[in-house]
Amino acid sequence: MTSTPSRTGIWLIGARGSVATTVVAGCAAVAAGLRPPVGMVTLTPHFVGCGLPDLGSLVFGGHDVVSCPLPKRAEQLSAQGVLSYDLPSAVGRELAAAEAEIRVGGPVVDDLREDHELISRFAEDIAAFRMRNHLARCVVVNVASTEPAPRQGEERLPASSLYAAAALRAGAAYVNFTPSIGLQHPALSGPYDVPFAGRDGKTGQTMLRAVLGPMFAQRALAVRSWSGTNLLGGGDGAALADPAAAAAKNAGKERVLADTLGTVPEGVVHIDDVPSMGDWKTAWDHIAFEGFLGARMVLQTTWQGCDSALAAPLVLDLARLVARAHEVGLTGPLPELGFYFKDPDPGVSSSLAEQYMALLGFTERLRAGGLPEVGA
Repeated sequence: MTSTPSRTGIWLIGARGSVATTVVAGCAAVAAGLRPPVGMVTLTPHFVGCGLPDLGSLVFGGHDVVSCPLPKRAEQLSAQGVLSYDLPSAVGRELAAAEAEIRVGGPVVDDLREDHELISRFAEDIAAFRMRNHLARCVVVNVASTEPAPRQGEERLPASSLYAAAALRAGAAYVNFTPSIGLQHPALSGPYDVPFAGRDGKTGQTMLRAVLGPMFAQRALAVRSWSGTNLLGGGDGAALADPAAAAAKNAGKERVLADTLGTVPEGVVHIDDVPSMGDWKTAWDHIAFEGFLGARMVLQTTWQGCDSALAAPLVLDLARLVARAHEVGLTGPLPELGFYFKDPDPGVSSSLAEQYMALLGFTERLRAGGLPEVGA
């Protein structure tokens, strides 16, 4: 009699959104060999033998406050060109299975429940998901729309922190792929019995800044100003039309420049909601810098991409890495995963190359069953 391979649950906050839908559809497509694993760093040779859960062993569920079912959302993404025309039907069974595991999130309009009631309800949903599907462990991943930073003196926890607290209560590992405060809220200070990582996934403009910033610093070129514009639609575009939410998003972009250049140059980043762009985005940067003998020069970059297709493979990477960290007994923050985030843990380099080397070092810890590296 053969034993059943252990399965890992991925509980998505914002489970019916574009990113979550692409995560579920993409995982099914790659696991079945229908699509290559483009963008999945953890499926490159460096990660062989780390003990990461197979894509086919991942089970999806989550919380959301919207009602559009996952199969329908996948059809919408296909119509926008995010997913190929045949993919929603090819992975229809997997989308339907994930849809059956989605529960109502919150707080919703006119929700009178207190924070502790919401946390208990969410934690019960996560625990029931794990038991119902006979899961070895569960990772909660926040891929919901960006929320404004909490205002000083605000007594209620924001939604992202309610979900983070529920993850802790349910004994689930946690990843915050959004700029929302989540587990970093002062009311949720440790100690922690599970591993966690985040915040704010690094998918486009900031990833480029994490490469170009070190280049200027290492070549001793003085950056005079660095300005940028983001045009995007969809749920993120609508959410970031709120200045407070945009400010939370831009904080990570600014930190990358401050860390890699040693100073914050002049210039700001504008985020404009363009609903007709749907899930696609354009990011433009204008960098004015000074060279030898004061020669003034300019570098301009344009990044055009699909936000969900950029984010989904990173979400799958993080879920697999954090699940393995949980399996080997690691707890607390995982700074080695800063490669994936705009706002990594304090003390982590913002240089993408240095972050990648730290990530590779982390794979050795996972291979060794969580033991620290020799000499560390």
